[in-house]
Amino acid sequence: MQKIGFELTPKHGRAFGADARFIKNQQAKPVVIFVHGFKGFKDWGHFNLLADYFANQGFVFIKLNLSHNGTTLNGEDLTDMEAFGRNNFSIELDDLGILIDYLFHSPAALPQDEMDLNKLYLIGHSRGGGLVILKTAEEPRIKAVAGWAPVSDMTMRWPEQLITDWQKNGVHYIYNSRINQQMPLYYQLVEDFRANQARLDIPSVVARLQQPLLILHAEDDETLPVSMAYELKANQPKAEVVILPEGGHTFGGKHPYPELTLPASTQFVADQTIAFFRKH
Repeated sequence: MQKIGFELTPKHGRAFGADARFIKNQQAKPVVIFVHGFKGFKDWGHFNLLADYFANQGFVFIKLNLSHNGTTLNGEDLTDMEAFGRNNFSIELDDLGILIDYLFHSPAALPQDEMDLNKLYLIGHSRGGGLVILKTAEEPRIKAVAGWAPVSDMTMRWPEQLITDWQKNGVHYIYNSRINQQMPLYYQLVEDFRANQARLDIPSVVARLQQPLLILHAEDDETLPVSMAYELKANQPKAEVVILPEGGHTFGGKHPYPELTLPASTQFVADQTIAFFRKH
């Protein structure tokens, strides 16, 4: 097993970290990029076990910290609340684009003979699931995409009163019980969405998606209702949808995750995703 960490710096100037895992054998392998969700990060919970699993199944598995997710380059958790507050959907899409471009421009950190970039796939969890759908629609180099409990609307349909209060105060706080912190979201998030709505509106974007789409969602998801999977399917009838009877929003994962094997639900969605990618 090879693990290679590297850093990238987008135009906005805030560098972010990524890592790739693969079995080194001088054979070109399909490449999967994994995108974490809201309040997530690349080393959350069982994500390293997940990376190992995909690598052992013959993939190069790359996961990244979105630049404004609240982590720092040397940190392993959400500690930079100012960066978190200044995040927006356009920044996240551009971060993902920087990584994709990097892979196609002979990256010094990664051996080119190990990667088959004609088979480039995206996986996103939760809000990251919405993000990878949006990126796939504008990126023809991606062959197929999988959303794991993906959002069907990036804004989660912000209520009008919330928008009014948010604009008045300049900030809206989200409580994170895991780290016992109020996490700020500055009003620029709303402004960015409104200024780039054609790019960021999942219902209209997924309707014109050309690449194959797989949606996996648990019936007992406590964070995002399973109805979101059916909303995506309604807008993109060609999408494949797999509904798990149980598994919750994180498919059995938690942070920290001390176990040495994947949760059963994560194992299932991983196997479903691998089979889907191998078809495409």
